[in-house]
Amino acid sequence: MSTPSEFHVGAVRVSPNAILAPMSGITDSVFRRAVKEANPGAVGLVVTELISIEALSRRDEKSLRMLRSAAIEQPLSIQLFGADPDRMAEAARLAADCGAAVIDINCGCPVPKVVKRGGGAELMRQSTVLAKMLRAIRRAVALPVTVKIRAGWDESLRNAVEVARMVQAEGAAMVAVHGRTRVQLYSGVSDWNLIAAVKAAVRIPVVGSGDIDSAHTALRRMHETGVDGVMIGRGALTNPWMFQQLAALRAGRVVTPPAEREVWQLIANLIERLASEVHPAAALGRGRGLVCRMTRGLPYSAALREMITRAPSLDAMLQLVRERAADGSPLSAAA
Repeated sequence: MSTPSEFHVGAVRVSPNAILAPMSGITDSVFRRAVKEANPGAVGLVVTELISIEALSRRDEKSLRMLRSAAIEQPLSIQLFGADPDRMAEAARLAADCGAAVIDINCGCPVPKVVKRGGGAELMRQSTVLAKMLRAIRRAVALPVTVKIRAGWDESLRNAVEVARMVQAEGAAMVAVHGRTRVQLYSGVSDWNLIAAVKAAVRIPVVGSGDIDSAHTALRRMHETGVDGVMIGRGALTNPWMFQQLAALRAGRVVTPPAEREVWQLIANLIERLASEVHPAAALGRGRGLVCRMTRGLPYSAALREMITRAPSLDAMLQLVRERAADGSPLSAAA
């Protein structure tokens, strides 16, 4: 099966068709910029972490900051979550004013505090509410509206095909499908057969998500299912260069991992930017997580990871990371 290299979400061209997935607490502007810079020309769309429409309606400062972006992030999809169609429309207007190219409705978050309030994956069981949301947003803004869903709620309600057909009928410009149910959370495996069934059932672009752990996997999934694109989440957190590796595969070039120095330099840049934009304690916590995820597979890195995660301050952590970035060696882990 041939695989396209781009598609359109309304008037927005997604080229290439590899998308940085929304990840709560991860895909803020700092991380999105870093991924775009590490993969010049290889990321077709980036999506914000999910943003609460309830918080935006209160003009919560943290949530308003989450709407901010830089020019390099365009085209940018701003993902909203909640259960009230009117507030969803109000939040969409705010997002449009802040430079969104696409508005995305989160129907996939499995976290209890989100679903208990009627948002996220709960909308897989509330199709009438979801339909009202789509209508409200489309009346409020002229931007294309997309929906990110899961396979369903549980094994007895695997209704991704039906939900995809409904959102298409309500004017959604794209649907992204994560192949796990809400009950699965992130356990088990993503069901790409179901994602393929969604693709076969609708005319709008379908993007597949779940277990994209390498550029080879991304390309294979597109070949197998015919989806219009792939959405890369946790794979991009452990390997931010996956997008350019996918581009290399498509061009028939050998996929090579980054040098160890490049890995540590990216981490240093991320932590430095975080330090300038968020509270030092938050930057320290995020920095520890980035080091643990991004340095898996690097030779002789376990002891250094422990030193860095035990660093008593942001400055101490940065010093260790910068020293390693200045004295890197080739990374042995395969792409």
